[in-house]
Amino acid sequence: MALIITDECINCDVCEPECPNGAISQGDEIYVIEPDLCTECVGHYETSQCVEVCPVDCIIVDPDNKETEEELRAKYERITGDTG
Repeated sequence: MALIITDECINCDVCEPECPNGAISQGDEIYVIEPDLCTECVGHYETSQCVEVCPVDCIIVDPDNKETEEELRAKYERITGDTG
C-alpha cells in the first residue's frame, strides 16, 4: 500500500527528508508521494517514517494502491537492489 498525502498538508517540509526511497516531493500545492517508490519504509524501518513525523496526520494509506507486505518487500528489493 503506497501512502498518500491529503490536502490537509501544511507544507512543513518534515516528511520529505525522512523518506529513504525519495518518494516524497513538493507538488503544485502540497507534498506528494510517488506510489512506484513508496514501500511504506518496508526494508528500511519498522514504521513509515513520514507518518511518524507528520505534525498534522495527513499521510494515509492510498486506497487506490493497496499492496501486501510481500509486494512492498519486492518493490524495496527492486528499488534498492538489496535482496537480503
